[in-house]
Amino acid sequence: MEIVLPPHRDGTRDRIPVVGKSLVIIGANGAGKTRFTDWLMSEISAKAYRISALNALYIKHEIDKLPGSIDSLYQEAVSKAAFLRDDIVSQFDRMMVIMIYYEMLNLINHKVSRQGDDGGHRTISESLLDKMISAWLEVFPDNKVKRARGEVLFARKDDGENMYSSFKLSDGEKAVLYYFGSALLAPEGGVVFVDSPGLFLHPSITGLIWDKVEQLRPDCTFIYTTHDIDFLSSRRNAKVVWVRKFYFESKRWDYAVLPPDAGISDDMYMTLVGARKPMLFIEGDAKHSIDAKLYPLVFRDYTVKSLGGCDKVIEATRTFNDLNSLHHLLSRGIVDRDRRSPQEVGYLRGRNIYVPDVAEIENILMLEEVIRTVASVHGKNEHKVFDSVRRSIIGQFRTDLHKQALLHTRHRVKRLTECRIDGKFPNITALEKHMQNLVNEIRPRRLYENLCREFQGYVAEGDYSSILKVYNQKSMLPSSNVAGLCGLANKEAYVQAIINILRHNGQPAARIRKAIIECFGIDDERLDAPIPEVSLIKND
Repeated sequence: MEIVLPPHRDGTRDRIPVVGKSLVIIGANGAGKTRFTDWLMSEISAKAYRISALNALYIKHEIDKLPGSIDSLYQEAVSKAAFLRDDIVSQFDRMMVIMIYYEMLNLINHKVSRQGDDGGHRTISESLLDKMISAWLEVFPDNKVKRARGEVLFARKDDGENMYSSFKLSDGEKAVLYYFGSALLAPEGGVVFVDSPGLFLHPSITGLIWDKVEQLRPDCTFIYTTHDIDFLSSRRNAKVVWVRKFYFESKRWDYAVLPPDAGISDDMYMTLVGARKPMLFIEGDAKHSIDAKLYPLVFRDYTVKSLGGCDKVIEATRTFNDLNSLHHLLSRGIVDRDRRSPQEVGYLRGRNIYVPDVAEIENILMLEEVIRTVASVHGKNEHKVFDSVRRSIIGQFRTDLHKQALLHTRHRVKRLTECRIDGKFPNITALEKHMQNLVNEIRPRRLYENLCREFQGYVAEGDYSSILKVYNQKSMLPSSNVAGLCGLANKEAYVQAIINILRHNGQPAARIRKAIIECFGIDDERLDAPIPEVSLIKND
């Protein structure tokens, strides 16, 4: 089946074949998904059929006027059978009444069909109610269902004969019953629009339930509207339309049909769907890392997302920018400098990966302006505080100088070796010869001695900012006593003081924010500039 989608902002419309009989419309809350779906329903018209557990389980006085809807089927049944109540309000209860009504018609037709035969056994055909109950018991196997007194009764298997009506089922149990029953009542060859298909369902069974629904109605096309990435993951063969924004005055949308071979993870799909601002991918844990606490308060115009390690940040930035034609959002990343060479830093910065002029996130908290601001806010002499911290850090670095030079040497040797070993060799002898010459080509001792001289120069000149650039030492903050000098109890209190200053957003916050942004070699103007057209970074 081919679906014609609503107009884009420029008036064009996409036509997509619905392979696998399903289409998922996904987007953030407020993006215009419901209006998008309503437009499709009005276009499809006679074949459209709506399923909404939220509307079904709670009293809603508006009638679903679509042809073949549960409300219209209920009204039709009431008009034909005087014994049916005409005051049932909820769509769930109406669905149950229709099922009982069709069950009675099935039984009457069976009885009539046996009149005049020879009295032999004839199996009654499976009814819609039979199919609904059978499917429901697959999901809730510890239950039993009984038909009595013109209604369907339920009980737990271990609860004897203590049966109860559907009124006492949980919302989740009702929702599953409604999904199965309403799907069975859909018109033949219909287009079934499902609103929030994960509603009332546990994520572990959501995919199973909708797989079963689609099996019950292979003649129908299913169009789901959701913001739930877990549900999207369960529709493996579905086409996906990402709705980004609705323009009310023109009645048009900003949306994209996501490519099936985009090669992006479920987590990336969620980022795409939820993003309203440019993206900034960072290292660290979203709940506990300093990165996640600090960067959202510094880069306020970005949606900041923690991804863990630097490789994930680099890959996410590359992938997100690969899809720039879909979302038109800026995407940048931040990774620690660690022991990267100036060439590595330049390579990353040229590909929208920001690298600070300090070794790691803890060193950002030790920037001169950050220390001075915290000291000043807490009533301390910022000049004396910073001078004391500066002398302490230089002293620590002097002690660790050779160890740090060796660590930097190891990193550079590793990177150079990786680059050299990627060459092409005609045979194993050539590879062996190349490997034997690696030490002479890379000359690690010369690297180490050069680094030692460079680092000794930083110490001799008292070059605090250069030391922060190369000094990877997580104990730097507590051992420098910067917290105590600022009148704070410990490292955690110092970090929290910086966070609190940034949250209050006054002049001290502007001072810290400016220092951190400049630490990345950028300014506010460049931060807001469009992404240049460059080849994207390879995952190395």
